[in-house]
Amino acid sequence: MPIYEYECNDCCHQFERKQRFDEEPIAICPQCQGKCRRVIHSVPVIFKGSGFYVTDSRGTNSASGKGDKATTKKAATEKTAAEKVSTESE
Repeated sequence: MPIYEYECNDCCHQFERKQRFDEEPIAICPQCQGKCRRVIHSVPVIFKGSGFYVTDSRGTNSASGKGDKATTKKAATEKTAAEKVSTESE
């Protein structure tokens, strides 16, 4: 069961209650019998395991930043050089 935090609008008294999800929120302050509200806090996001970093899904060559682009650039240069040689021989 979750623990919810409440704050009184009148006396600013803060308190916690352990409640089920389907229970109604507490509307009356136990200290001054004034109106109270549930306090909502932001929840931190924690990424655990592999796959959350840029380097997790890359190959071994790309860890240095040169990876696949260098390989494809080299292949394109060799293809262009081969085309020049074939056009010169004709």
